[in-house]
Amino acid sequence: MTALACQPSTHFQLPPERFAAEPAEQRGLNRDSVRLLLARPSGIGHHRFHELPELLRAGDLVVVNNSQTVPGQLSGEGAGGCPVLAHVATELDDGCWVVELRTAPDAAKPILTARAGQVFSFGGGEITLKLLDSYPPEQPDAGRSPTGAGNRLWRARIEAPMPVPSYLAWNGRPISYGYLSNHWPISDYQTVFGRWPGSAEMPSAGRPFTAELVTRLVSSGVQLAPITLHTGLSSQEAGEGPQPERYEVPASTARIVNETRHAGGRIIAVGTTVTRALESATDIAGVVTARSGWTDLVLGPARPVRVVDGLITGLHDPVASHLLLVESVAGAELTQRAYDAAVAGPYLWHEFGDSCLLLP
Repeated sequence: MTALACQPSTHFQLPPERFAAEPAEQRGLNRDSVRLLLARPSGIGHHRFHELPELLRAGDLVVVNNSQTVPGQLSGEGAGGCPVLAHVATELDDGCWVVELRTAPDAAKPILTARAGQVFSFGGGEITLKLLDSYPPEQPDAGRSPTGAGNRLWRARIEAPMPVPSYLAWNGRPISYGYLSNHWPISDYQTVFGRWPGSAEMPSAGRPFTAELVTRLVSSGVQLAPITLHTGLSSQEAGEGPQPERYEVPASTARIVNETRHAGGRIIAVGTTVTRALESATDIAGVVTARSGWTDLVLGPARPVRVVDGLITGLHDPVASHLLLVESVAGAELTQRAYDAAVAGPYLWHEFGDSCLLLP
């Protein structure tokens, strides 16, 4: 991946014990009982996620991601039988796949010593993965770690006894990292909105929603509309830009976004994925049109948001590219205040952690 043109201005120190190690249900909570930090110019508030209908107002539009998470992690081995984990992320238009190799058994670090032409085997040899070139291939150093140590992301050819998505469905497990206390089932990585399989990692901002909460939102006059964005890998290193991702903004969602804005309602994006998809379909005048394909949009000072008014999101790592997007929605000052409050909270980070509602 190419390095970010600029860095987020939000800074904070995050101790490892603030990583959520298991789903909320394993901590004795309902999905919608995780903490929700409310950040707006008038101040910071502390709530639970099920209070969301009281924090929005009639006429607002909540836009959600209906992508399902796929089990993209495989255990295997390289030359000499060295154990390795593969994170299979995204199928490309040429039938190859974007992959990342990480250390076994807990995916704590990327493997940066691999070279083009290497072959790795999984499932006792029934599936092989051959590294072709760094991803994206048209940018020779795009997949290189910002440290310069080696390529992190690869374009790879995968040979399997069945279509790769089917093989992953039968033999893969959800992509996870060393801060988790266990391997959790794929059902824990799905949101109530998930309909179309394709996300390498959970669109986690939507996880705290429940069917009951959605009903309460609609009953209070808040509308909902979907987009689809299939997420890539969330393991970017500091200073690394986001990957291109496949998305679709349907005509019905484009229409309701434009109508809501015309009527004075707010557009509330559920997650950085929704923000990226909506803004990729928005012209310079702030009009959204139906659009699909690949987006490489990086939101930040050079390209601020044009249509998103508020953001529901999890809490992101220091110097992560996601923070540039959050700052684009909320402004650098409010984002810093929100993260200072979350650190002091104390709130929990990552896909099974707490949430933040930013209403600039």
